[in-house]
Amino acid sequence: MISAPKQHAGELPVILGLDDVRVHYPVGNDWLGRPKGVAHALNGIDLQVRAGETLGVVGESGCGKSTLAQLLMGLIKPTSGQLQWVYNNPSERRSNVQIVFQDPQSSLDPRLPVWKVITEPLFVQRGAPRQEMREIAARVASQVGIRSEYMDRFPHQFSGGQRQRIAIARALSSDPDIIVLDEPTSALDISVQAQILNLLGELQRSRDLTYILISHNVSVVRHMADRVAVMYLGQIVELGSAAEVLERPRHPYTRLLLDAVPRLGVALDESQASAPTELPGNRRLPSGCFFRDRCPKATAGCEKPQVLKAVGETAVRCHLVA
Repeated sequence: MISAPKQHAGELPVILGLDDVRVHYPVGNDWLGRPKGVAHALNGIDLQVRAGETLGVVGESGCGKSTLAQLLMGLIKPTSGQLQWVYNNPSERRSNVQIVFQDPQSSLDPRLPVWKVITEPLFVQRGAPRQEMREIAARVASQVGIRSEYMDRFPHQFSGGQRQRIAIARALSSDPDIIVLDEPTSALDISVQAQILNLLGELQRSRDLTYILISHNVSVVRHMADRVAVMYLGQIVELGSAAEVLERPRHPYTRLLLDAVPRLGVALDESQASAPTELPGNRRLPSGCFFRDRCPKATAGCEKPQVLKAVGETAVRCHLVA
C-alpha cells in the first residue's frame, strides 16, 4: 500500500488525476437505433486525489456525484478527457480502488454467508483458495468489530450498523489504497453513524487509506474531509480545504447549499424558502455559467463560460470572486 503521513494536503503525493473529464449518456433511440440525444452527466472535471487524504464531494441530487463514483471504480469510461492513475495496470487499479455503498441491506448478497460476502473482491480478482479467504475474512472482520464466529451467518441476521461494518470489511479485503464512500452513514441511526465514522477514521490512520467521501450530509463531510469539492450540474464549482469551503464559501452556489442545511431553532428566511431548488436539465446545458439562472448575484459576464480559477488556496468557478 502507498504510505503517506497526514500532512498539508498540498504536500501529499497525487495518486489520481482527472483532466477535463466528461461523461455523456445516450438518451432514447430513433428507428435506426441511433441516440436521439445525450445527458451530460460530467462536464469538464479537473481534480487531483492525494494519498492519505479524505476528499469530500458534495452537491444536490443529479449533480454527477454517483457518475463520478462509477468512473473512479472503472464501471464506466469517460466520453472524453483523461484519468491519470499512479497504477499502470488496469487489474492493479481494480484491486486498489473499492467502494462502500449507501445501503448495506441492498448491497450485500443475501444468499452468501458473511465470509464469502467479505471476500467477494478477492474471489473476483484472483480466485483465492477457500481456506485463505476464510482466514482473510475473519481477520478483516475483527478489524471492523465483527466477531470471527459470525462468519457463517447471513447478512439478514445482522443489524444495520453491523451490515455496514461488513460492507467496510468487504472493501478492505483486497487491501486497497482508495475507498469510495458513497453516503456511508445515511441509512443508519444517528448513534450508529458516529460509530461508523469513528471506525472509518481509525482504519484510515492504521492502513493509510485515501477516502473519496460522497455525501449530502454537510456535518459528516465537515467531520471527515480534508478537502471538499462542490459539484453543480457535472462541474466542480468550488474546491479547497474543508475549513475554507465550509466555513468561508466563495461561490454563490456553495453559499446557498450551506444556507439550506436545516439548523435547530433557525427558520429559513423568505428568500431561502422561495429559492428555486431544481437543477436545470442536463440534456441541453445552459450557456455561460451553469448556475446563472439560479444565482442571486448574476450579472454581466455570467453569460460567458466560467473556469475554475485559484483564489488563495481555493479554486472557484465564478468570475465575480476576486
